[in-house]
Amino acid sequence: MIEQWLLLAHVVGATVLFGTGAGIAFFMVMAHRTRDPALIAHTAGVVVVADTVFTATAAILQPVTGYILARMIGWPLEEGWIVLSLILYVVTGIFWLPVVWIQIRLRDLARAAAMAGTPLPPAYFTLYRIWFACGFPAFFAVIGILWLMLTKPSLALF
Repeated sequence: MIEQWLLLAHVVGATVLFGTGAGIAFFMVMAHRTRDPALIAHTAGVVVVADTVFTATAAILQPVTGYILARMIGWPLEEGWIVLSLILYVVTGIFWLPVVWIQIRLRDLARAAAMAGTPLPPAYFTLYRIWFACGFPAFFAVIGILWLMLTKPSLALF
């Protein structure tokens, strides 16, 4: 019974990571398209909270539930699909961690512009392009992890 609850927690965590990431990206892009500093500041503020509450929590719980499940089911951690999933998880983190900092800076730059009644500064647009570019490898890495979790292909990595 505990295995089923862990599996549920692991699947919910994966969907939270994917869904929150996709939702955050959508709302940030839509806010950015307005070029309205006040709207961007508000949206980015909500995004920072969502990333902290949902994404960070799921990101911490995923490897924990995955490790316990693998041990309970009897999958060796050296199993090819597990190793590749972990590599993709690290890749996702490499792109996600700077994105969190960038979202905070985007929020702060937009807040400052809104309070001053000025347009968004050039630094905002530079950071936004970096933020946007980081989303693609992270998104495809998560898709890869989901595929590996569902198919559990036989991969001989070692």
